[in-house]
Amino acid sequence: MIEKQLDIMRQPRLTILKTLEEFTLDQLNTIPVGFNNNIIWNLGHMVATLQKVCYLKAGLDDMVEETFYKRYESGSKPEAPANEQEYELIKTLFMTSLDKLGEDYKAGIFGNYPEWTTRYGASISNIDEALAFLPFHEGLHIGYVMAMRKLV
Repeated sequence: MIEKQLDIMRQPRLTILKTLEEFTLDQLNTIPVGFNNNIIWNLGHMVATLQKVCYLKAGLDDMVEETFYKRYESGSKPEAPANEQEYELIKTLFMTSLDKLGEDYKAGIFGNYPEWTTRYGASISNIDEALAFLPFHEGLHIGYVMAMRKLV
């Protein structure tokens, strides 16, 4: 079951990375009129949210630095353009975070998961419910990226 859930997130992530190959770093950092963030921020936010929803909510260490998390957490916005190194890190984490999540899930490390409610009103009380929520969240941000790519 975990493999299918991760694949539901992996395939759109691969598609979006392929779609963005033709864009310059400047285009990926551009904040289109009517938006308060950019394509790179949305990708980084998806990585940060997976870490928060799965690891931090369970009281576990995540795989990103606190500065990364703070830069891409909910409520943040790009304070400066991301450089090539940061974009490469985001692209790497975009895929490796899913692999790590699968390994950690199989290792059973998510046993201590408290109940919480998302900003969208969904109550989540265990890792399986968190994994059910993530594709919804990622779909929102992939939608933003797909809209932004036509404006940059």
